Amino acid sequence: MSILCIGEMLIDFTPVKDMKNTYTANPGGAPANVAVSVARNEVKSGFLGKLGNDDFGRLLKKTLEDDKVEILCPELTDKATTTLAFVSLDEHGDRSFTFARKPGADMLLDTSDVEKIDFNQWDIVHAGSVSQSGSPEKDAVLLAVKKAKACGKTVSFDINFRDKIWGYEECKSEVEKIMPYVDLLKISDEELDFVDGEKNIPLYMYKYGIKVVVLTMGGEGITIYLFNNPEIRDEKDNKMVDCTKIHLAAMNVPEVKDTTGAGDAFWGAFLSSLVRQGVKRPEDIDKEILKEAGLCGNISGGLCITKPGGIPAIPTLKEINSIERI
Repeated sequence: MSILCIGEMLIDFTPVKDMKNTYTANPGGAPANVAVSVARNEVKSGFLGKLGNDDFGRLLKKTLEDDKVEILCPELTDKATTTLAFVSLDEHGDRSFTFARKPGADMLLDTSDVEKIDFNQWDIVHAGSVSQSGSPEKDAVLLAVKKAKACGKTVSFDINFRDKIWGYEECKSEVEKIMPYVDLLKISDEELDFVDGEKNIPLYMYKYGIKVVVLTMGGEGITIYLFNNPEIRDEKDNKMVDCTKIHLAAMNVPEVKDTTGAGDAFWGAFLSSLVRQGVKRPEDIDKEILKEAGLCGNISGGLCITKPGGIPAIPTLKEINSIERI
């Protein structure tokens, strides 16, 4: 059981409650958050990404070491500083970001780093769209998913759009280069334009051969789409995908403190549940496996938002299992 996460790790400067213009430095970055979530779900976890040779880079490296995440690019770079993200929270705990990344160390991952990786050692390889926003990282991540797919591995991708980093059209163009290699796709309700709306998700799955799409909707829960039979036809454009849909309600929590790492906590637990249930290839996935994975993910995300910070708030498997599945 093993999951490799590729992409950015950075510092989230999170507002300190009741202290104006005061922030605390928390380790974050979507793929790194997922890697830590996987490790805390007691699945072998790896992280492939560049960190700066600075105090923040050393803090992030120690964070991965403390959670026993295998660091596949351990050398700290002097060519750029570690990326910084300043988090703003609204009255509901929902977050937005401002980035210091011109460039950031995470953007310096290159194809030579990927060539060193034995993808046969990993069951799932995960990445996200932020890694596609700069070179040479975008070429490295594209090569990684190609190599993983060639090894018969399951590829996971998160459409994690950040408008402070780049424009929608540019992001969509780069994401579409990755899609032919993706088996498991995570998308939020804020990103539905990337697939031309929720009603078009089955056709989008057909177009790219995606096995599972998980639509996250915050307090409205999640909807999981499982690709079944591409042979059924329809009037629209003669291609209708037979999809199984599973809707799961969000976990009820007493107070939302910070949603910064919630989606990644969800996805790390979701992927971990898949591999714990024996999934090694997309064809191993069925409705019951997805339902259990979705329940684990919802609990993980729900617990995460009750605490401040990204990685510090991500729960362990023991904490997840202490909550009754509903």
